[in-house]
Amino acid sequence: MPGTEKEQLNPLFTNPLEASPGLTVNDLNRYLSAIRSAEELSITIDTMEEGVFLADALDGLKRLPDESIDLILTAPPESPWRDIGAQGERMTIQEYYQWSNQWLMESRRVLKKTGSLYLLCGWRFSGMYHSILSDYFRVQTRITWRNRKTKDKGKSKTWYNELGDIWFATRTNAFIFNNEVNESISGGLNEVKNISNLWMEYYHTANEENSNDLPEMLLNKILEVSSYKLSWVVDPFMRQGSVGVAVKHLGRRFIGFETDKDSLLLAMKRIDNA
Repeated sequence: MPGTEKEQLNPLFTNPLEASPGLTVNDLNRYLSAIRSAEELSITIDTMEEGVFLADALDGLKRLPDESIDLILTAPPESPWRDIGAQGERMTIQEYYQWSNQWLMESRRVLKKTGSLYLLCGWRFSGMYHSILSDYFRVQTRITWRNRKTKDKGKSKTWYNELGDIWFATRTNAFIFNNEVNESISGGLNEVKNISNLWMEYYHTANEENSNDLPEMLLNKILEVSSYKLSWVVDPFMRQGSVGVAVKHLGRRFIGFETDKDSLLLAMKRIDNA
């Protein structure tokens, strides 16, 4: 007997032209040939260019000029692969600490004296990042935001986590904030409205089904306060390009790095269409 009526009503391929989630065959033909690696990133302070690259964060940051970036805005992975494409070879906790130390040290080098870094993370590694950031930056505050997309919410048998941390650090105390350069923590910031470090708004993501997608409302809030039009913004862990999309919408300039080719391709499409 042929398949049941139910089976006949449910085709095997719901979208045969979609090669991978969010990407059609036409997308692959368009963007695969445009992928660039870190080795192709060769710029000086006078030849800065926007772009996204298939590269480890550390390798990518090493290729950026000294004091060239206005803002680094990123959410590092909690269990990264040791190498690009080396599935199954995740870093040990010691390797992860050393690697985090290295890319944050490079982040300090590439930031302008008025530059800032916003690092989004969960509570498990928040203390580690605070410790490392304190070695290279001036930690201004820890922002707490209501993150209803946390992965452990449904698994917890006690108090489930609904919060995320954002470490705000600067290279000096003369950093861009609210469209001006503040020479010290106490100078002028009290006049700015809504600068509490408790962000309890419910930020919807652009794609509710994608837990890796960062909420654009939150990204816009950071970008509007800590960068200008045409500022250079870097995301060393780009994933599917949420930061790049927000940067483009607000008229800043973007450089991003990502180790997963599928995520990079989707980021290229999203930023291109933003």
